[in-house]
Amino acid sequence: MPASERSILILGGTAEASTLAARLVEQGYRVVSSLAGRTKDPAKLKGEVRSGGFGGGAGLADYIAREHIAILVDATHPFATQISDNALAAVALTNIPFLRLERPAWLSKPGDAWTTVATLDEAVAAVPSRARVLLALGRQHIAPFARRGDVHFVVRMIDPPEVALGLIDFELELSRPGSVEEETAFLTARRLSHIICRNSGGAASYAKIRAARQLGLPVIMIERPHRPQMNVVPDIESVIQFVEENAHSL
Repeated sequence: MPASERSILILGGTAEASTLAARLVEQGYRVVSSLAGRTKDPAKLKGEVRSGGFGGGAGLADYIAREHIAILVDATHPFATQISDNALAAVALTNIPFLRLERPAWLSKPGDAWTTVATLDEAVAAVPSRARVLLALGRQHIAPFARRGDVHFVVRMIDPPEVALGLIDFELELSRPGSVEEETAFLTARRLSHIICRNSGGAASYAKIRAARQLGLPVIMIERPHRPQMNVVPDIESVIQFVEENAHSL
């Protein structure tokens, strides 16, 4: 079969998914990267790109059959539980080779001052009154903090929110995470006392954690939801090996 017909579907949106797509395209595979469509101006990806949902697990299974997808890789964000559940449902229906690429979670290091919580509601309750908090969460996770009118929030997003955030006392910062030096300067300039974030793992947004460590700022860390650990690997090289081992499917 020609290399252009070797079809791999990557459920993406992460830096790892982008790098994986580039590696596989370079090796001659047909790669389709599927994005949720939440970021208005995503980075350019190698291979084909589609945006938007599939219509649940059954819809994803239909797409896999229609597009002759031979291997499915779930490289979505560690907190994107719905699409990951849909992927497992689609694999059960199609029985194609499947792997989840999940970056390792961050681990607390000496000097970190973490309060770990399991839910957004627990994070809301953990914020002390009169705190100045960097809210480093996606816009779909902001609403629960609206009831904390005694806290000043700095909300950092890549794209402007499409609806009102509902917070009482806040500033909106439209930017991407920066270097440790930039994050340290940002936290200091805004006189922030706490950070609230999810344990996303990876290097792209870890600088704020290092900056908080250096400044002695407490971090309220929302831990990952419990996920099935079957067919999960922590790095791109493991996915490349998996693809090579399943090349007969392509």
